[in-house]
Amino acid sequence: MQAVDLVVAGGGPAGILAAGHAAMQGKHVLLVEKMEKPLRKLRISGKGRCNITSTKSVEEFLHKVNPLGDFLLPSFQEFYNKDIVSLINEMGVPTVVERGDRVFPASQKAWDVAEALVKWAKRNGVDIQCHTKVTRIISKDKAIQAVELESKGRRATVSCKAIILATGGASYPATGSTGDGYRLSKQLGHTIVNIRPSVVPLEISEALRHRVQGLALRNVAVAVVDAATNQQLDGEFGELIFTTFGVAGPTILRVSHAAVDAFLADKNVDIQLDLKPALNELKLKNRLQRELENPDVNSVQALLRKLMPAGFIPLFMSVAGIRSQEQISEQLQGKIISTLKKLTLHMSGYRPFTEAIVTAGGVNLAEVDERTMQSKKVEGLYFAGELLDLDAATGGYNMQIAFSTGWLAGSLKS
Repeated sequence: MQAVDLVVAGGGPAGILAAGHAAMQGKHVLLVEKMEKPLRKLRISGKGRCNITSTKSVEEFLHKVNPLGDFLLPSFQEFYNKDIVSLINEMGVPTVVERGDRVFPASQKAWDVAEALVKWAKRNGVDIQCHTKVTRIISKDKAIQAVELESKGRRATVSCKAIILATGGASYPATGSTGDGYRLSKQLGHTIVNIRPSVVPLEISEALRHRVQGLALRNVAVAVVDAATNQQLDGEFGELIFTTFGVAGPTILRVSHAAVDAFLADKNVDIQLDLKPALNELKLKNRLQRELENPDVNSVQALLRKLMPAGFIPLFMSVAGIRSQEQISEQLQGKIISTLKKLTLHMSGYRPFTEAIVTAGGVNLAEVDERTMQSKKVEGLYFAGELLDLDAATGGYNMQIAFSTGWLAGSLKS
């Protein structure tokens, strides 16, 4: 029987950092990855550019994390944004900071980051075995003893003192994140908080949504609202994109966590758009009056073309309840203004894990020691990355969570 000090299950950002850090400390580390190469998801992240991290302060960062940002404080004290940037720079991959405090490789190629991290882990002595997955974890007296592996139809048992589960969540299953870690965690007595897609496009019920497919609205304010109470649950500013099924784009991805959770709580969820956030109603009224002074503006459609992309007009008129032959009365102008400031779309669902960037939910944080990432139930069992009940919006946050929790888990503190 093969014997190692540590088995790391999963070759994503958390697993690679955990394995490399443990090997730096002289541990004999075996990293197993079920796909043909490590870091499959990182290689396609950020549209192939890889948003490595955010330069925001710890306080700002933790505010973006669900459900309990403070859980990450010990991880960030050990390894934070400057640490991962320095590490990647030392590997020969320069980085740049872009709009929104986002850090990318200067080459704009996620592949460069992935290859550098794999080489770093191997240089530290990590044994990486692909096309291999953990099928069972063997424990005795609540302590890790060994793991059973499967590789190309063959099974083997490896003796080890510790295992780090860094198998990812359930989003983008084509990259290998198929929920294996949840099953293994449950077998060892851990609770899994309900998993659901996050950073995911949303579906709307409006019948004319297909008429605006592919249309992008820029510089709009987006709010997720509980329709029953009119309470705003989340909000963002930026770009929104219409799809065949509903809405996507940066703003929607950032508010999707709140929208999905409210929808799963059986609330009627509205997506409200302020199409003219820089103008109040009085300024919009004055704008309409100026446009109406133009003799060419002699119909509702002509007026609306001055205010929005032509392709968006059918949906706007449908939501506002405006008929094409209506006279441009004071009442109609009021209807246009109120809809410009609060165009309401009705959420009817959300896209599946195959289209989600992140998984919300996971291993219950109450059962994990945040100072070490070790299980409170089984000695020698550690967790890192998306498998945990931690998620955040886009902007490098989820990647940094993986790097930091992986690094801390790789310390093998008890």
